[in-house]
Amino acid sequence: MWSSLTRSLSDHPVGKDPQAMRTGQRQNKGMRTRLGCLSHKSDSCSDFTAILPDKPNRALKRLSTEEATRWADSFDVLLSHKYGVAAFRAFLKTEFSEENLEFWLACEEFKKTRSTAKLVSKAHRIFEEFVDVQAPREVNIDFQTREATRKNMQEPSLTCFDQAQGKVHSLMEKDSYPRFLRSKMYLDLLSQSQRRLS
Repeated sequence: MWSSLTRSLSDHPVGKDPQAMRTGQRQNKGMRTRLGCLSHKSDSCSDFTAILPDKPNRALKRLSTEEATRWADSFDVLLSHKYGVAAFRAFLKTEFSEENLEFWLACEEFKKTRSTAKLVSKAHRIFEEFVDVQAPREVNIDFQTREATRKNMQEPSLTCFDQAQGKVHSLMEKDSYPRFLRSKMYLDLLSQSQRRLS
């Protein structure tokens, strides 16, 4: 599928003007590169280290086998560890579903809001980015939860996203989290931390 799509992109004439054709070829090449990246979903430890909160080598040295092993104890243990969140985010990117984690994290940050003025603007920003129908990073929640959250937007409070956040947490815990624990990325990470000890 990808090869036929990228081939059709490269064969598509932009126009008779040579300058326009060169511009079109550059755009097509960029598109082919992006499509190529998407068609080879990677699932390795190197993808995780690329987005670690601090320098990858230093972070991996700080990450103990015990800590990485504890991520398998429960989903909440994983979410309470900054490297756990970074690893899980990297894994979700390979599945094109990182919006679930980003929404959950945005809700956690939102609950710390103390200013009433900021609370209203932050609530609307989160709703428009993650919850609204066809939002840029729309999360997968049912119609009733989406509508309940929409009603909460009339008078936003620190709990206005609780129902939606709970649904997304449950979805990640039952669906993505078990796959993460079986992923090459997580298993590579464990074996790397164990090799450092031996």
